[in-house]
This record gives sequence, structure tokens and C-alpha cells, in this order.
Amino acid sequence: MNAPTSPKAALPPNIVVVDHPLIQHKLTLMRRSRTPANEFRLLLREISMLLAYEVTRDMPTEMTEIETPLTTMQAPILAGKKLCLVSVLRAGGGILEGMLEILPAARVGHVGLYRDPVSLAAVEYYLKLPRDISERTAIILDPMLATGNSAAAAVSEVKAAGCQSVKFVCLIAAPEGLKTLHDAHPDVPVYTAAVDSHLNDHGYIVPGIGDAGDRIFGTK
Repeated sequence: MNAPTSPKAALPPNIVVVDHPLIQHKLTLMRRSRTPANEFRLLLREISMLLAYEVTRDMPTEMTEIETPLTTMQAPILAGKKLCLVSVLRAGGGILEGMLEILPAARVGHVGLYRDPVSLAAVEYYLKLPRDISERTAIILDPMLATGNSAAAAVSEVKAAGCQSVKFVCLIAAPEGLKTLHDAHPDVPVYTAAVDSHLNDHGYIVPGIGDAGDRIFGTK
């Protein structure tokens, strides 16, 4: 039986495995093949909200004066431009929904990519990003970091639009995908709930959760 996670010592730098018990419990429920699409979507939304806390831990704040029912005080609020959440279509929308619950003021971008079934290369078919993304931190969302080709392509597109600060959030990563993304973009941190064993011959993460898009939308 394949272990769900790889040894942390073997991971590239800038990898944050969010191993909170609530996330791990919900991820186990998602992994089960008998979990129906509606429950799968709900669990992904809940995990995404929990991941949002970790990926935004270093957001800058500034002090402002407010009035409580008893007195005035200096209190922290978020500083600077709001984040941009970039969903990698189509499965990234499953994470986007949960993230927007926590970050309702975030701007949203979309990158449409599909994986060529033969070469496993990423093929882009859609791109729409905020005009001022160069002034924001972009958080790229895709449930599965498998080969890493789509992730690397999405990061390249966001950087090409002028963004200087990029993070990547996924539900499950494969060691092969982590290496591909790190080799292409060593400055981009990755936040994931699990690092699984390996990719199979078809480029799927093992043990994984299957095809995230199909399980989110009930298309297979």
C-alpha cells in the first residue's frame, strides 16, 4: 500500500504541508471513492477555507483608530491592495468558492489550461486577469499538482502579466509536480494539504482522489 505522504526531507524548499487534523480528516473523506459529488464539493469548500488561513498568514497589516462600545483604540486591519485569487479551470473553481468565503474582497482571475492526454503538456485556452495584478499578491488555485506542467504554465502567465508575488495552493501534490514547479519557479511557495506517493503512467496522483474536476462536477 502506498503511503499518503512522502518524507518531508525529500521535498523542495518553499513547500508548506498544512497537516491540521480537521483538514486531514476532511481530505480522507474526499479520498473515498464512494463519496458523492455534492459531499465532495462541500468538503473541498471547507478545506479551502482552512487553507486560506495558512496561505494568508503573512498578509501585512496596519494600525487604525476605532471606537469600541467602551473606548477608542488602535487596532490592526489589512494593509495595501487586496489579494487576487487565480483559478485554474476547471477544477480550481472548487477551491475558489471556499477561499472567497474567507476573502470576499479578493479580485479573481482565471487561467484555462488542459493537459494533453499524450504528452501531458499544458495547453492554454483562456486567460483573464485583473489589470492591476502587478500591484497584488496572486494566489493560484488548483486542487491537484500532478505533473506540475499546468501549475508552472499558470505561474508563468501570472508573472508575464507583471505580478511579482505569487503563491500556489492545492489540495494534493505529487513529488514530481513539486519538482517541476520548483525548477521553473523556485520563488513560488506551495501550500498543500498532502504530498502523495507518486504519479501513475497516466499522470494521475497515487493514491490521490481521482480526477478532481470529474469528482467536483459529477462528470464521470
